[in-house]
Amino acid sequence: MKDLMIPTNYVSALNLHDTQIAIKTVKDFFQNQLAQHLHLTRVSAPLFVDPLSGLNDNLNGIERPVNFDIKEQDGRIAEVVQSLAKWKRYALKKYGFTQGEGIYTDMNAIRRDEDTDNIHSVFVDQWDWEKVIDREDRTLDTLKNVVKNVYRCLKNTEKYMSIQYEYIEQILPDSIYFITTQELADIFPDNTPKEREYYIAKAKGAVCIMKIGDKLENGKPHDGRSPDYDDWSLNCDIVVYYPILDIALELSSMGIRVDKDTLLAQLEKAGCTERANLPYQKAIIEEELPFTIGGGIGQSRICMFFLRKAHIGEVQSSLWPAAMEQECATNNIQLL
Repeated sequence: MKDLMIPTNYVSALNLHDTQIAIKTVKDFFQNQLAQHLHLTRVSAPLFVDPLSGLNDNLNGIERPVNFDIKEQDGRIAEVVQSLAKWKRYALKKYGFTQGEGIYTDMNAIRRDEDTDNIHSVFVDQWDWEKVIDREDRTLDTLKNVVKNVYRCLKNTEKYMSIQYEYIEQILPDSIYFITTQELADIFPDNTPKEREYYIAKAKGAVCIMKIGDKLENGKPHDGRSPDYDDWSLNCDIVVYYPILDIALELSSMGIRVDKDTLLAQLEKAGCTERANLPYQKAIIEEELPFTIGGGIGQSRICMFFLRKAHIGEVQSSLWPAAMEQECATNNIQLL
């Protein structure tokens, strides 16, 4: 368990009953905005996949996925998804979506190795989305235009919630600031990546941090990324400043997906070239899957942000260490 942050004199503006209503209000409005601005169709998605398919997200490569056997399938092992980053690209082909069209879905995951705190839980819920693009659209301009559309959805949601609830003030800036991880390291060379994110988010209010996964000039990556879904030169995180906790809060991660060349190069860099033999990765190498852009947007994260909550457990049901539950109860933080 990480240290718990307790805002001074914190009291939630909403009780448990009204919080549940507000959560639905945020989610309904935001996902409608997302579907409208990115031209997405809602689809059903799996809770678990076959680990031999290569469809599960390996995240940073050290997290242990949750798995279980299936009695009537002769002991077959299933693996709870860690995200749907790879499944979505496969689904776009299977369902027959074409250029400019896309999908979104609810993704629920269990990350049992997560260190829990105010913004991290072993339960992850997000909107996973993906859309088809042309080969020539695999550019930073395409990424930036999509980021601007997602940010417009966030801005519209905050405005809507500020009308529904008087205590919610609009704090997001009019536009989002773009910066690469190397530019961020150049500005704050003596700070850790997380400290850099905090300083830039507090200065700009909302920032898009691009090019995550590859090594910087100092020989270290800004953050880890699985080598077989995002193109490390064409991905980003949307991070906002959250004054309730005085932190940089990541709301979304997205990117243009790997093509054959970037997949092989990143597998080599990550030291896991054996993944090239998995069905999903082979489909990319053999150019059987469409070119896509996609990402994930934290449902509990945006509910926490827009409702001005101090702990993610105030907007989602999960399990927490006993010491954290006690400390929350002592400091007016009502966990669901």
